[in-house]
Amino acid sequence: MALRMWASSTANALRLSSATRPHFSPLSRCFSSVLDGLKYANSHEWVKHEGSVATVGITDHAQDHLGEVVFVDLPEAGGSVTKATGFGAVESVKATSDVNSPISGEIVEVNSKLSETPGLINSSPYEDGWMIKVKPSNPSELDSLMGAKEYT
Repeated sequence: MALRMWASSTANALRLSSATRPHFSPLSRCFSSVLDGLKYANSHEWVKHEGSVATVGITDHAQDHLGEVVFVDLPEAGGSVTKATGFGAVESVKATSDVNSPISGEIVEVNSKLSETPGLINSSPYEDGWMIKVKPSNPSELDSLMGAKEYT
């Protein structure tokens, strides 16, 4: 018992978790996956700009705080999105959250896999769990987003 209390107090002093999975504090994103080469919004969406298309999704930090995602509501391809306004929603076992677009533009593709397998957002937020692809109407909006270092 004394050894366990010592280990716990030592872990607390070092700010370590005794759990096998790192604990994600709502005030810190330092243990969440943050990828270089992406841009990030304060509202926890990411953008990957390649050529004339930008892929948008929610961050690892966001999906972790939502918990198990059970439903995703996305717009239709051909519509448009406006920076800092909602384009869809993610429903988890904990809550439903709006998803804001970090950029403005025309929606050219929607991840249809999410309607059948919404958990892809949890298991692969930056790869298989992307939400929409947008043709930016104002590419300079990407400059106002954070890089990986700033988002962390």
